[in-house]
Amino acid sequence: MLGRTLVCAAAALTCLTAFARPPHIAGEKTAGGFVNPESVGCDAKRKQLYVGNFGSPKLDPRLKDGMGYISKVSTDGKVLEQKFLVGTASDPMNKPKGIWVHGDRLWVTDIDALWIFDLNTRKGRKLPLPGAVFANDPIVVGNAVYVSDTYGDQLIKVEPADFLNAKSPKVASLFKGAGVNPNGLYPGRDGEIYMVGFVAPDKPRPIYVYGVSGQIKPITDPIGRLDGIYEQADGSLLATDWDSGSLFYWSEKDGLHKLALGFKGPADFCALKTKDGLMVYVPDLVQSQVRIFDLR
Repeated sequence: MLGRTLVCAAAALTCLTAFARPPHIAGEKTAGGFVNPESVGCDAKRKQLYVGNFGSPKLDPRLKDGMGYISKVSTDGKVLEQKFLVGTASDPMNKPKGIWVHGDRLWVTDIDALWIFDLNTRKGRKLPLPGAVFANDPIVVGNAVYVSDTYGDQLIKVEPADFLNAKSPKVASLFKGAGVNPNGLYPGRDGEIYMVGFVAPDKPRPIYVYGVSGQIKPITDPIGRLDGIYEQADGSLLATDWDSGSLFYWSEKDGLHKLALGFKGPADFCALKTKDGLMVYVPDLVQSQVRIFDLR
């Protein structure tokens, strides 16, 4: 949960830059004020962030307690409005996960449903996803939004992508039971979709590509329990891994390089372009914080 000048990572509008070699961290800070944040969405248009919070005392990603919300946050990590989006009065948000931002719209998954919000009016709509077990990350490609269902081991397609006012959105499963257990998604070149898998410590998953004809191909060896991902302009990737507690870089040429360690739950991240590289915003679900990296 994904050539362009603005591209989203795992669930937000992300600006791309290409590194000629594995990047290094030139600076880091940690932001607090969150309750089990699973994703950060970058809004390049408004120059701000959206952080999805589980919001309840108990860390349970499948608990339907109506305590989830999305915070509006500055690019330096300051919480501007804690409960910026909360769902609707009759249908509160439960456990918001992957976030995708494009224009005036924000999409976010919620266990067995997909939300869409107008960022200007905050009007929201919740779309049930029949058969979904653990809806995780959304990405928008063309006129469709694609959603990973990690424990349902499927990829779901919703049309139209902007279903806020649509009468009858179409929901379809593109594959199921392929052993991918897709978590983070990212739109690649030529209509392909990058997927990272997440199951258990003893069942590591690689990075996959879902092709336009429906084929699924691993492009790396098994790595771990992977969560967020995005592709740079040169084809290299950044991703997060729960097993190693890391944010890492991977390319076919350079292999895998761990950039930052010490996470307990590195989840869906996003990035914004800077003059010298990228600012990368990685939520730590378990430690209730967002770590901000200046990549050069």
